Amino acid sequence: MSAHAFAVPARATLPGRPTPGIALTAAAPGQDALLPPAALALLTTLHRAIEPLRQARLAARVQRQAFFDGGGLPDFRADTREIREGDWRVAPIPAALLDRRVEITGPTDPKMVINALNSGAKVFMADFEDSTSPTWANLLAGQRALAEAVAGTLQFDAPASGDKPGKHYALKPEGERAVLIVRPRGWHLDEKHVLVDGAPLSGALFDAALFAFHSARTLQAKDRGPYLYLPKLQSMEEAALWETALSHLEASLGLPLGQMKVTVLIETLPAVFEMHEILHALRNRIVGLNCGRWDYIFSYIKTFRAHPDKVLPERGQVTMTQPFLKAYSELLIQTCHRRGAHAMGGMAAQIPINHDEAANEQAMARVRADKLREVTAGHDGTWVAHPALIPVAQALFDAHMPQPNQHQVLREDVQVGRDELIRPPAGAITRAGFEGNVEVCVRYLAAWLDGNGCVPIHWLMEDAATAEISRAQLWQWLHTPGLHLDDGTAIDLRLLEAALHKLPATLGDRGKLPGGAKLDAAIALLDRLSRSDTLAEFLTLPAYALID
Repeated sequence: MSAHAFAVPARATLPGRPTPGIALTAAAPGQDALLPPAALALLTTLHRAIEPLRQARLAARVQRQAFFDGGGLPDFRADTREIREGDWRVAPIPAALLDRRVEITGPTDPKMVINALNSGAKVFMADFEDSTSPTWANLLAGQRALAEAVAGTLQFDAPASGDKPGKHYALKPEGERAVLIVRPRGWHLDEKHVLVDGAPLSGALFDAALFAFHSARTLQAKDRGPYLYLPKLQSMEEAALWETALSHLEASLGLPLGQMKVTVLIETLPAVFEMHEILHALRNRIVGLNCGRWDYIFSYIKTFRAHPDKVLPERGQVTMTQPFLKAYSELLIQTCHRRGAHAMGGMAAQIPINHDEAANEQAMARVRADKLREVTAGHDGTWVAHPALIPVAQALFDAHMPQPNQHQVLREDVQVGRDELIRPPAGAITRAGFEGNVEVCVRYLAAWLDGNGCVPIHWLMEDAATAEISRAQLWQWLHTPGLHLDDGTAIDLRLLEAALHKLPATLGDRGKLPGGAKLDAAIALLDRLSRSDTLAEFLTLPAYALID
C-alpha cells in the first residue's frame, strides 16, 4: 500500500456526528479513515432516498424477463417515440473527455491504478464491477488507492519474489496521466458489509458515493470530473435512477448540478432498444455510450434463455463481425453521433504471448482487425485490457481519426430494426468449445472466490463478463432439448459431469493457479448453477455469499 497515510480531505463538509441506522458488518485496516461519520451519513441518506426506487427497478427486470421467457421479444418502445424522433442533444462534453481514443480498464488495486494511469492511454477505467472481487478488503483498498491517486500521493512497493527484486511504483506527473473514470457496481449488486435500517446498501451507491466523498472536490478543481462509467442498465428508468442518485450526491457534496459526468455501457440486450432514451434521461451529464460487447453477448443469452431458436454457437464464433453484433455497434454509433455523444468501442481481451512469437502475432493481428473495424465504422475510441495493446490500438485510431473524435460520422446509412438486433448467427458447438467454457468458468470462479476478479486464461484477460458468457452458454445448451456437439455427442449432464471430473487433472498443480485452493468450491458452484431449472441472473450473486 501507499507509503503515505490516508486522510479524509478537509473539504468533506457533511455532518460529523454518528449516524443512527447504519452498521458495518466487517472490519479492515484503515476503515475508520475511509468511512468517517460524514461518509456514513452520506451513505445513509442516499440509501433512504434511492433504495425503494432501486428495488422497484429490480422488480421490473424480473417482470420483463418473465415476458421474454413467455415468448416475448424486445423491441423499441411505442411510448417513447417522441424522444427517439425529437431534435435534442446532450450537454457539451468536458475538454478532458473530448479525446478518448484508447482507454485501458482493470481492477482498483494500487499497482494496477499506478500502471494504468501511467500507461499512455487517454483514459483509465478503474473497475469495481467486472474486474474486482468485492471482498471488503478489496473494496476499501480500491477506494484508498483512488483517493490517493487523485491526490497525487499513491505509491506502491512490490516485495522481492524469488529471483525478482522488489520494485517501487509511483505516479507520473499529473499532465502525463490518463484521465480517471470509475465504474461502480451495477444496480443488481448489494454491499452486504454496509446495512442501513437493516438492509444492505446498493453496491453501486457505495462505490460511487465513497469515491465522490473523498475525491469529488479535488477532481472538480482540476476540471477532471468526477467521471463514472455506468454498467448493466436495462432501461431509461434505470438511467433516470442514476440521475436521481447523482443529483442527490451533488447536492450533498456542494457540487454544481451536472458536475458528475457519466458514460453508459450498452451491455444488455434490452438497453440497445432504449439508447436514445438513456441518453435523454442523462442528457445533462452523459458524454457517451460504450459497446460492452462481452456482457451484451451474455445478456442476449439470458434474455433468450427460453427461446430454442436463439441459441448461440460457442463463444469463439460469436465475434463482432456477426450480423447481430455489427448491427448493435453501428446503431450505437448512429445514435450517439446524432445526439453529440461519444460512441466508444469494445474491449480487446488479448494479452501478449511472450514465449511464442508466431502465436503473439496472430493475437495482435486479431486486435488490429478489431480496432480497424471500430475506427472505420465511426467509433470515437476503444478499450484494451493490457498496456501492450495501447500502441496497437492508438496507431489505428491515429491513422484513421486524426481529430479528437469523429462525431461528424453520422452513419445515416445504417438501417437497423428489431429483427437485425435479435437474429442469432449460425455456428456450431465443438467439444473443445464446451470444455473450454467449463474451464473458464471454474478457473475464473476459483480466482474470484479467492479475491481476484481479473484473471489471464489462455492469453485472454477474463473477467466477470467473459465468464458469464461461458456460464450462461453452458446452462442454455444443457437446458435446450436436442442439442448436440458437432461430432454428434448429445449435450447433457453426463457431458458436463465428464468435463468437470477431468478438469482438476487437466489443470495440474493447484498451487500455480490463481485461486487454486478454491477450485473444488468453484466446481461445485458451477455444477449447481448448471443443473438448476432456472438460469441464475448473475454468476456473482450466488458467489458473493461465499466470500468474506
